[in-house]
Amino acid sequence: MTLLHYTLTGDGPPLVILHGLFGSSKNWQSHARRFGRHFSTYCVDLRNHGESFHTDEMNYPAMSADVVALLDDLGLESCHLLGHSMGGKVAMRLALEHPGRVDRLIVGDIAPVAYSHHYDDLIDPILALPLESIESRVQADHLLRAHIPEDPLRAFLLQNLARGEAGWRWRVDWAAIQREMDELTGYDLPTVWRIDTPTLFLRGARSDYVGEVEREVIAAHFDAFELATLGEAGHWLHAEQPEAFIDRVLEFLGVEAAQD
Repeated sequence: MTLLHYTLTGDGPPLVILHGLFGSSKNWQSHARRFGRHFSTYCVDLRNHGESFHTDEMNYPAMSADVVALLDDLGLESCHLLGHSMGGKVAMRLALEHPGRVDRLIVGDIAPVAYSHHYDDLIDPILALPLESIESRVQADHLLRAHIPEDPLRAFLLQNLARGEAGWRWRVDWAAIQREMDELTGYDLPTVWRIDTPTLFLRGARSDYVGEVEREVIAAHFDAFELATLGEAGHWLHAEQPEAFIDRVLEFLGVEAAQD
């Protein structure tokens, strides 16, 4: 089985981090340096992202199995598991199917529910980019600006554009993700399920991903959870409020401020 790509920072009990849709392990390197003071911090590229393999299959059971295979290869019987957005859904699935492998679970701004986002407005212009004739990242940015005017979002997406000997390529398999978007925005779970792993849900005050309806779903299925809200943060709360995010995660994992 092909294994996921990862980077390792620090030393201590294992902490595994799973990025969100269109992200990669690189988005978490500054966080890993802080977490690495206390934990062996593994930042993972999920399938069809970063430096991990590309494949047509893109669903949560498969992505959970990928992470379990990596844990097995690393010899990690259990770990703390942190996932943001899509990565949070992978993490919850893993904790449900393999509860003994997760000591503590942290879920960033997502709930175990289906969402309506489909992202065609982002993926279609990206797929239309003529990579074979693009001469620079600046040119790619200029071509996307008319369709994706938000500078921070465009910059985030363009982090996935890489240049090799054969020219420009995307680290993200946009076509596979678009085909499987219903799987990624949905969340197919058993009719009856519960997770008793201690879990911290972190949401952004300016995000609409985890509202009262989603909180009720969480409460119905998680036996031991905390829900914390980060002010002045949206869906990318770990990037918008990194210090508050890191501090709250470390507190949940038992690291006192005086130790950090």
